[in-house]
Amino acid sequence: MSASKIESPGPVGQVPTPEGAAGAITRPDDAISRIASGVRELLHAIGEDPTREGLRDTPDRVAKMYLEIFSGLYEDPRDHLKKQFSADQHGGMVLVKDIRFQSTCEHHLLPVLGRAHVAYLPEGGRLTGLSKLARVVEGYARRPQLQERLTDQIVQAIVEVLKPKAVLVVVEAEHMCMSLRGVRSPGATTVTTGSYGLWAEDAQARQEVMALMRD
Repeated sequence: MSASKIESPGPVGQVPTPEGAAGAITRPDDAISRIASGVRELLHAIGEDPTREGLRDTPDRVAKMYLEIFSGLYEDPRDHLKKQFSADQHGGMVLVKDIRFQSTCEHHLLPVLGRAHVAYLPEGGRLTGLSKLARVVEGYARRPQLQERLTDQIVQAIVEVLKPKAVLVVVEAEHMCMSLRGVRSPGATTVTTGSYGLWAEDAQARQEVMALMRD
């Protein structure tokens, strides 16, 4: 099991920041044509003929596909958490399990298929919609990613926007770069964790939440 932990921050703004932009970047105006050109060159490089019938439209299809699966680059997933509720003053744990996601390994540009379990302990009754947690996962997953970074970005977003007492995120995923190439080990699962606040400091409390995630 690979584990990463975000420590309790000092002054505001000192929460450790994972590599890569947390917010949105600007999509290039010529993105489709540039990707398509690259795909044509790739087909040439492996000895194929990009002009034959079966491949003629492939470069444009691939370009549109990449812009879809990397659409998380062009949004700030933290924005989803800004929709908050506090009237009920709920102070207990909030846990959303089995959030399915598809990401892309940045080392080989192959799919990563997994699920995330996200829990937080509200401060001051600040809650967000349950679907917003899933949208944060999806937003960061739809980027060239490392699973470790994805885990930390989800934790960081919740800490920054909701300012809760505690956060725990567990991500489980199968990486096609391990299943289809290299070691060729289909079914191998990678597990990463990220924690903050009470659940980073208290091992027993953290294990209690993780037990609920496994149920």
